Amino acid sequence: HQGTKPRIPRIARLMAPAIKFQGMVDRGEVHDYADLARLGFVSRARVTQIMNLLNLHPDIQEHLLFAAASSPTERTLRPVMAQVEWPAQLKLWSLLAQPL
Repeated sequence: HQGTKPRIPRIARLMAPAIKFQGMVDRGEVHDYADLARLGFVSRARVTQIMNLLNLHPDIQEHLLFAAASSPTERTLRPVMAQVEWPAQLKLWSLLAQPL
């Protein structure tokens, strides 16, 4: 069908706002994540889950923003996000991304 746009993976639809929201916090447009939660009508916990995507290694973030529809879910990525050290993240990511 002509004009049909490719489907944007849900993880990319979470990653992009996380970047935007962090900019809003950095510029002082909102005070904190609690303000974001109120504006978005979601829980503070959910905002934190989404914003944790920004703790991912930049290569992983790039993949999530520009990857095909077979990208992992945010829930699947939580163990990767839980790793503070980027080398540990990349190791887990390589295991997670193999089937992609």
